[in-house]
Amino acid sequence: MIDPIFQTDNYQLARKLLDAAVLRHEAIATNVANAETPGFRRLDLAPDFATQLKSRLAAGDFAQTAESIRPQLAEDQTARTIRPDGNSVEIERELLVMNRNAVEHEFLSEIVSGNLKQLKLAITGRAM
Repeated sequence: MIDPIFQTDNYQLARKLLDAAVLRHEAIATNVANAETPGFRRLDLAPDFATQLKSRLAAGDFAQTAESIRPQLAEDQTARTIRPDGNSVEIERELLVMNRNAVEHEFLSEIVSGNLKQLKLAITGRAM
């Protein structure tokens, strides 16, 4: 009976983006940990994740096919190597990306938890 609530495009999109934010945070942590490792290449979400989300949303069948979309990590092809040892991690950039990702994660968490709070209100009749 409550399945339609969790099958809306907005809820499913927020969940997928929240999964991606968690994975991006893991990538940032790995990048920072390997900032001094010679030859290490910066990691980030695979660019095809955003492309898949956009195409599925445009097709109108996102809620039914959302489970097949999974964010994955990949080497960041746009990261430039500025050090002679081949490492492409820039700490300043990672800190900026980490802060932006934390804000996105908080926003998406609010969306998902807001949906759950609405469901709880509908079931119990109480907000808290």
